[in-house]
Amino acid sequence: MTLLRRILVEKRALVLPLALALVVNVAVYALVVYPLETKAATASDRAVAAAQSLRNADRELAAARALVAGKSHADQELATFYDKVLPADFAAAQRMTYAFVPALARKTNVRYEARHQEVEAAKDTGKSAPLGRLKTRVVLQCDYENFRQFVYELETAPQFVIIDDVSIAQTDTGKPLSLTLELSTYYRLGANGT
Repeated sequence: MTLLRRILVEKRALVLPLALALVVNVAVYALVVYPLETKAATASDRAVAAAQSLRNADRELAAARALVAGKSHADQELATFYDKVLPADFAAAQRMTYAFVPALARKTNVRYEARHQEVEAAKDTGKSAPLGRLKTRVVLQCDYENFRQFVYELETAPQFVIIDDVSIAQTDTGKPLSLTLELSTYYRLGANGT
């Protein structure tokens, strides 16, 4: 008889319960603890994934709110532009270029020679009111410094006038410059298209 066999036979009352306890422990671990441990690990992984999804959703919500706020702000700015900056109608646009530009020319020592106006077809601007365009060609005479002052005053004036083109000519040295300015302004069209 070997030593191990002899111990098992003599201490059978002690070894058998220990062996049975070991088998029960292994069975409990395999059938209960390990599945619960796996389930808990899976639950914590799901919790981490859910937390990440929540952070992503919060970021997307913040971006969407910022977009809505930006659109609202842009709509307010556009409404302000239409109500306070653009001429209300053709007559207001014509008054602006008819009276304002010659007055500005006098103020900056520029001689106002001639003016020609033409109305361009209406533009559909989508949701907002359709716009008309009043194009004006003015011919001026002055020296270069007065011309620079005139353009500066025109560009910084609160009236909505756009300088589309500038042509400068001088026939003889010492003579004033001959300037042709292409100006335009937009205005809101009424129900009758004017």
